[in-house]
Amino acid sequence: MLETLKKEVFEANLELVKHGLVMFTWGNVSAIDRTRGLAVIKPSGVDYDVMTPDDMVVLDLEGNIVEGRLKPSSDTPTHLVLYKSFPNIGGVAHTHSTYATAWAQTGMDLPNIGTTHSDYFRNNIPCTRDMTATEINGNYEQETGRVIAERFLGTNPGINPEYTPGVLVSSHGPFTWGKDAGEAVRNAAVLERVAKMAFIACIVNPDLTMNWELTKKHFSRKHGPDAYYGQ
Repeated sequence: MLETLKKEVFEANLELVKHGLVMFTWGNVSAIDRTRGLAVIKPSGVDYDVMTPDDMVVLDLEGNIVEGRLKPSSDTPTHLVLYKSFPNIGGVAHTHSTYATAWAQTGMDLPNIGTTHSDYFRNNIPCTRDMTATEINGNYEQETGRVIAERFLGTNPGINPEYTPGVLVSSHGPFTWGKDAGEAVRNAAVLERVAKMAFIACIVNPDLTMNWELTKKHFSRKHGPDAYYGQ
């Protein structure tokens, strides 16, 4: 079942290792088949060196296992909330990459202070609020997804998850998404790099700001109806 999607998710998880975004069995990538209402995700705690496409777990959007002999990632409920909340995304990635996680641990948004950031994320990368004791001690992973969705959809004005395809979960780490699993991983790699750039730049000049016209220009070159970057 969903053999092509399982292979894509498997390969996307290996890309986390390739880009240095994970250690040990940290991190996970998933993708969704919107037509069938099924998601595929990495199994929990399986080493990347021995993992195979057949190890990927197929679930419905309520978290019921449809196919797979292994337990799905413990972060599965977070992924499923994101798929339900952001209907146009097709893949989700979660890492504990160093600089992005460090920003998440500060509880602060990652500021957009350069064109590299603007090429991929139109706005600051938002950081969620701290979770309550009830949320942490309840269905923790599901509540994590809910506070992410709240940060995007519960503000006025809201943040477009397609224009800013990533978030920092306060005290935890980054989640990113995209049209498919591969794009979700690429966004995770970019997020880690711009987090590192911002860290260095803010040490040199803590009062940095970004020209909004330059931000819009760099984002629109790659995204939207007026995009002209690439072939």
